[in-house]
Amino acid sequence: MSLDASQLAASMLQVFKAELTDKWPDIKEYASAEATKLAENLVMIERMQLTGEITPEQARLHHQIQRNASRTVLLAVTGLSRVAIEQAINAAMDSLRQSVNTALNFTLL
Repeated sequence: MSLDASQLAASMLQVFKAELTDKWPDIKEYASAEATKLAENLVMIERMQLTGEITPEQARLHHQIQRNASRTVLLAVTGLSRVAIEQAINAAMDSLRQSVNTALNFTLL
């Protein structure tokens, strides 16, 4: 199974919109950019894992770095609380858990 960045980003964006409804008009551009970055990071991890360039532990670290960066951007520009952003990111990752972990053949999310 190969991950598709555009499909992953679209799934995350739907979750972000549902989770952050009150601020959606103000944050949709930022949320879209961060969903794309997170999705591209997951595809990069898959590619590197398939070629043996990255271990599962390194993959988890790469993912956590991108997740932290996205969290920081959304906190800085949205005026939402850390809890709201964390819930939105967690929900987005939950929506991808099965497909990503299956594609990677290890638990990343």
